[in-house]
Amino acid sequence: MPKRILQGVVVNAVQDKTVTVKVERRIKHPVYTKVIRRTKKYAAHDEQNACKVGDMVSIRECRPISKRKTWEVLSTNT
Repeated sequence: MPKRILQGVVVNAVQDKTVTVKVERRIKHPVYTKVIRRTKKYAAHDEQNACKVGDMVSIRECRPISKRKTWEVLSTNT
């Protein structure tokens, strides 16, 4: 099964080797047919502590690293 890859913005980089990434998706409301934004935050593993707040990053699904961390940073698109 292929691993999912998402793109988002780093919103928190205080923890050691962990960043919080906000991923935004756009959906069409089923009744009002207006396009609305939905966001979700993921904890991602950043081995080199290279990401800073505001960076655009790609994250990939991986094995569970901790209770909440099942994503890893693939690349930084600053």
